[in-house]
Amino acid sequence: MANHVARAEVDIDADRDAVWQALTDPPKVADWMMGAKVSTDWQVGSPITWQGEMDGKAYEDKGEVLAVEKPDRLSVTHYSPLMGEADAPENYHTIVYELWGDDGTTTVSLTQDGNDSAEQAEQFSANWQGMLESLKGSVESA
Repeated sequence: MANHVARAEVDIDADRDAVWQALTDPPKVADWMMGAKVSTDWQVGSPITWQGEMDGKAYEDKGEVLAVEKPDRLSVTHYSPLMGEADAPENYHTIVYELWGDDGTTTVSLTQDGNDSAEQAEQFSANWQGMLESLKGSVESA
């Protein structure tokens, strides 16, 4: 994989603790991540899985928790068999969520490395932007 980076960002009318909870609490994650069931203990080095259904096909993605710096930064690796690549280290992405802000507004910035091309990075950027908009809606409606 080349190192093209996907990026997305959103401002959420909520404090960082509320946004952090939406990023790490499994029922809240499912609410904004198209029903995906996340499983992990959020300890650095622990496995993480996402299970769900996309376009009528069941999937189980996996990775490892890399960083948990509540409520500022969360980082995980991610591998999806749906991408059609072998389960090998070079086919894992690193996803980093960074949170900052004050006065009840939190900015969430996301990066995902390891994309094959600028076009793939753009596609993931659009996908992640949609997910972050869903996160915003979920947190702001709580």
